[in-house]
Amino acid sequence: MARRPFLPDIPEPPAADGPCPLCGRPLGTVNIDRHHLIPKSLKGREQYPIHKICHRKIHATFSERELLRAYYTWEALRGDDDIRAFIDWVAKKPLGFYARTFMANKKKSG
Repeated sequence: MARRPFLPDIPEPPAADGPCPLCGRPLGTVNIDRHHLIPKSLKGREQYPIHKICHRKIHATFSERELLRAYYTWEALRGDDDIRAFIDWVAKKPLGFYARTFMANKKKSG
């Protein structure tokens, strides 16, 4: 019998007009994506509005298994050193800023 993945309790999605749950900057109206804290492919349902650049950074840094096992809360994501450095960098960018995100070396080799 196949084992069901662990699905932790996660908070309700915030309103679309609030701040980005990762970087804390206002969401604005351009370059907005939706992020599943529990990956959709692993039965996640709740979607959260987030800046496209923040969303791309999350998925360039972590595998879906890592997101399920250790990074299924905003606090856990913000606690990672790579994400923290990204947040500090993107905080200085204008609202609506987007640039290509490259895959982290640790994800490429892992």
